[in-house]
Amino acid sequence: MLTGWIVYNGHLPGDKFLDYANWISDAASKKEIKMEVYPNHHLLSLLGTARNEIVDKDTLPDFVVFGDKDILLARQFEQMSVPVFNSSFAIEACDHKGLMYQLLAQHSIPIPKTILGPKIFPGTKEIDTERFQNVSEQIGFPMIIKEAYGSFGEQVYLIHSNENMFDKLKEIQGKPFLFQEFISSSYGRDVRLNVVGNQVITSMLRYAENDFRANVSAGGHMKPYEPSKKEKNLAIKASQAIGADFAGVDLLFGPNDEPIVCEINGNAHIRNIYNCTGVNVADDMINYIIEWFDRKEDESNE
Repeated sequence: MLTGWIVYNGHLPGDKFLDYANWISDAASKKEIKMEVYPNHHLLSLLGTARNEIVDKDTLPDFVVFGDKDILLARQFEQMSVPVFNSSFAIEACDHKGLMYQLLAQHSIPIPKTILGPKIFPGTKEIDTERFQNVSEQIGFPMIIKEAYGSFGEQVYLIHSNENMFDKLKEIQGKPFLFQEFISSSYGRDVRLNVVGNQVITSMLRYAENDFRANVSAGGHMKPYEPSKKEKNLAIKASQAIGADFAGVDLLFGPNDEPIVCEINGNAHIRNIYNCTGVNVADDMINYIIEWFDRKEDESNE
């Protein structure tokens, strides 16, 4: 019998992160997999010379489903030879939007035109705004400024002028950020596709009436959506580009409705899409893990 742990962040407010973990646990129990749910701060990494351990844990699981962004903890499990879904690499790639867009561009995946913001240390008194004039020349207005770390449509700003841009840069000073082309043809709407392995399991259209962002958590609405073959293939290719086993891929509607990757979420919450489509993605995630172990066993027997 397989055993697994599910990790979520224990210090974030609200129940949605524990809720995600419980959904995975319930799906695993249907397959007679013994699962334990842990907040990340209950699993402390102990390091030493030739030593990697989890404090007070003598027995490790067969695998870990990682519903958090605690990259070092995920890497600790990997160094202890415990398979992690998603891997620490995929978690990191999704967590830092600059890294995510670099990987997508490297794999020739269509994304909005993006300029990575330079590193500006906290406490810098003067920002050299002259060089940022080039940004508006390359991207134009309106444009998007995104903080590299952010979720649920937060830390994303619609910018209309150089003055607006400089004010925002001063406001977020010290935080990594990027500039991005605003896809006006997708104003207030996008598509979320949940990918497991090399399959799109389900998808929904998200739309907002009075906001350029379509996130449901930001007040948007949702309805089931049947993606085209092109949209499915793009979502799968994007997920594979960042090495994700599971992903929520958000697509924008470009000119002539050509799909453009907006973002990839490595630990996409699955309750909203279940409420919208009736599809429980957690079941497919657990089936994927079972099949992963079956393949490993077959390979070892060859």
